[in-house]
Amino acid sequence: MSFFSNKQSERLSFLATNPRFIMGLLVIATLIFMAIFAPYISPYDLEQSDFMDRLCSPSSEHWLGCDINGNDILTVMIYGARSSLYVGFLTVLLSLILGVSIGLISGYFRGMIDLVLMRIVDVFMAFPGILLAMAISSLLGPSLNTVILAIAATGWTSAARIVRGQVLSIREREHVLAARAIGVSHLKIMIRHILPLTLSPLLVHATFSLSGVIIVEAGLSFLGLGAQGSETMTWGGLLGQGSEIQLDQAPYITIVPGLAIFILVMGLNFLGDALRDAFDEKAIG
Repeated sequence: MSFFSNKQSERLSFLATNPRFIMGLLVIATLIFMAIFAPYISPYDLEQSDFMDRLCSPSSEHWLGCDINGNDILTVMIYGARSSLYVGFLTVLLSLILGVSIGLISGYFRGMIDLVLMRIVDVFMAFPGILLAMAISSLLGPSLNTVILAIAATGWTSAARIVRGQVLSIREREHVLAARAIGVSHLKIMIRHILPLTLSPLLVHATFSLSGVIIVEAGLSFLGLGAQGSETMTWGGLLGQGSEIQLDQAPYITIVPGLAIFILVMGLNFLGDALRDAFDEKAIG
């Protein structure tokens, strides 16, 4: 007896043989491994720095060189995976919670509620996301939590639009009409009968959103609006150190985190592309 339907089995088989999915999954698995086992695989302690090694070149002692504070860059990169993972996943989670809630309510009730909520979404979408995030970070001060709040405050609108569009169609299906006819409450209908049918596009959206969060966080950190201090160093924060020195003085400070962010974003985009194709009936049909 199979635990999966024929369509689910086809999707799993499609993903298992899709090179983009495998590459993306490998990148995410590597990041998670670094975050979990950072104390065991890093060559130095995160707080172990020597100002005499400031901007030292790559060597046998420091494979990727040292940053402006004398910290080993490889160690900062390994521990920075934790902070980057924390910022990325928590930001996407908060954005999805807010966006899904508004999208569900707007699409289900329609009418004046839909009109008001969608105009609010339009207002937020009218502002450039990075500028609004910069303003929030400037007002609240640089920290990991501020970065999360700043990005989530502008990142929920797309999820709201996606869910609303799905709900407008799903609410007219027979099982939803039947549940409404027998007196099931609106909340139960939205959570039990509508929300599960929106998870497929949301999963794809979350994957692409995660790569966007990594890029925005790097931009904020480069401008000095990200987390401060070695204990909360992210890859974007290390990249931001490149703005404080001449590039030819220590190019590895910019190249190493920049290349890592590029690989991570590409891996997430590969993963999102594969998931989008897996949920596309034409692609696997």
